[in-house]
Amino acid sequence: MQYLAVAIPHCWRNPHGWQQLRGDLNPPSYTYPFIELNGASWSIQIQKLPFPFHLPIIMSRFLCCFLLLLLLLLLSSAAAAGRLLRLAKPDPSAAAATARWLSSQNSWGVLSTISSDLEGSPFGNVVSYSDGLPGHGRGVPYFYLTALDPTARDALHDERSSFTLSEFPLGTCGHIDPENPTCSKLTLSGKLKMVEFNTTEGEFAKKALFTKHPEMEGWPENHKFRIFKLNIEHIFLIDWFGGPKPISPSEYLESATNCVSIF
Repeated sequence: MQYLAVAIPHCWRNPHGWQQLRGDLNPPSYTYPFIELNGASWSIQIQKLPFPFHLPIIMSRFLCCFLLLLLLLLLSSAAAAGRLLRLAKPDPSAAAATARWLSSQNSWGVLSTISSDLEGSPFGNVVSYSDGLPGHGRGVPYFYLTALDPTARDALHDERSSFTLSEFPLGTCGHIDPENPTCSKLTLSGKLKMVEFNTTEGEFAKKALFTKHPEMEGWPENHKFRIFKLNIEHIFLIDWFGGPKPISPSEYLESATNCVSIF
């Protein structure tokens, strides 16, 4: 018995529920050349197999092309779900817009605190964050931290903190060095404060964090994660030659992000 099979690569696993489908091809009428579509980590192959229907060859070719395009459309839709469209970097003259663009487009940065374990020395820690729902960032970074980690312990002892972001992880700096002034970098300084879960702000922050970082929702409850936010008091931005740009917290918070969501 002849059949048509579409192989599903090993990287396609649940929860997407991929299945291998096969259909009988009787009686055999036509054969098709080998077609291979290679991507970064997967391939789709349609082997030399008879066409299952008594149709003219032009119709059979149309059906194969239609099925292939449909599969590619489904793949691209799944890959794009929940992501932000990367918009062009604001002009260097628009300092506040650049700062908001950095905070909205990034998903992690370095949060620095006054270490309670190192006798007051500065301590920087890589952390995930969110400044709001995709496409609707508010500029204030929220964090999901546990007191088992030194950063949260430090903040409970001394709220003074700084949060640093770089344009480099976004892939928009090209081949220049991350320290190059044209590769933007932003440091927000202020007080790191705990946000209660059972408040309007707490619900907003939790939704913003879990939307941007779905894994967080499944983190162990016995680790007692809490929501923190940085109340911004000072802003340091370099996005071009000539030194840091002066931006007040009010200018930063009032600037539009102009992000587009494809949720």
